Amino acid sequence: QVQLVESGGGLVQPGESLRLSCAASRNIFSNYVMGWHRQAPGKQRELVAAFRRGGTPNYADSVKGRFTISRDNSKNLVYLQMNNLKPEDTAVYYCKATLGSNTYWGQGTQVTVSS
Repeated sequence: QVQLVESGGGLVQPGESLRLSCAASRNIFSNYVMGWHRQAPGKQRELVAAFRRGGTPNYADSVKGRFTISRDNSKNLVYLQMNNLKPEDTAVYYCKATLGSNTYWGQGTQVTVSS
């Protein structure tokens, strides 16, 4: 069993930045594909950023150039640095870990971008 806990969400104004963190209950990063998804009200959950199996990051077109996914394997942490936030980035952000047929989700952290 893997537990994921997100933190770092909040209310910010357009153009500001936030950094989300995802803490895993054990060292899974060497085997699991890690990523961030988000779900806005009334919309389906969508991929924001994830590490491919080779380790290179993959981003949704809507966040390219503004968001950066990174990780600290020694601390079992995955980050999502979000710059130049826009109102359309408002959503609950979820951390996801996948290995084969096993998928784990965190509880989510709310990000609200509003003036």
